[in-house]
Amino acid sequence: MKQSYFIIGTDTNVGKTYVASALVKHFATKGHQAIGMKPIASGCTLTADGDLLNDDVLTLSAASNVVAPLDLINPYRFTPAIAPHIAAEQVGEVVNCEKIKQAYHELTQLAEVVVVEGAGGFLVPLNRQDTLADLAVSLNIPIILVVGMRLGCINHALLTVEAIKARELTLAGWVANQVDAEMPVFEENLASLQQRITAPCISVVRWQKDVSFNADFL
Repeated sequence: MKQSYFIIGTDTNVGKTYVASALVKHFATKGHQAIGMKPIASGCTLTADGDLLNDDVLTLSAASNVVAPLDLINPYRFTPAIAPHIAAEQVGEVVNCEKIKQAYHELTQLAEVVVVEGAGGFLVPLNRQDTLADLAVSLNIPIILVVGMRLGCINHALLTVEAIKARELTLAGWVANQVDAEMPVFEENLASLQQRITAPCISVVRWQKDVSFNADFL
């Protein structure tokens, strides 16, 4: 099989890495060659070997059963834990979507399944012209949306879904990830999203619980 997914979120810190790494593990457990990709990572730390490494990248790599060069898995690495385009500007770099696309295509030659994790929300800028949405259009692979279940999630989720539809991209499914342990009326919010998002809800992740994907999706 050959399959790829682009994991995006309704915001930052909604569990994209948690879901992306679980998806990589899912395919690896089923015997497929699977690898995670994080095109852009801020908040990296300098290793003794002189590499910049991000915890999200380490998590994705640990879930993968395919080994690939760091420059393919994570083409852009920045130290400040800030928006990607600002972090790039601070070090005199420009994020190039074509470079990311080339790295992605090289990964597809090494693995059967490539799970690409975005940065921030869907419209986060990557440079002065492009956003993460433009990268999604360039890669043109099915999207999985991670909805951070907390107050305000309905608006954030539906706006993101509209932005995906406007670009004629495929929303393969979405994940409801409870990021607020005390979220009021969780079930009612979940039902509201299920009623309004036509793509399937492929997992409901309770506070700090494991991700379990619906069998009929994967």
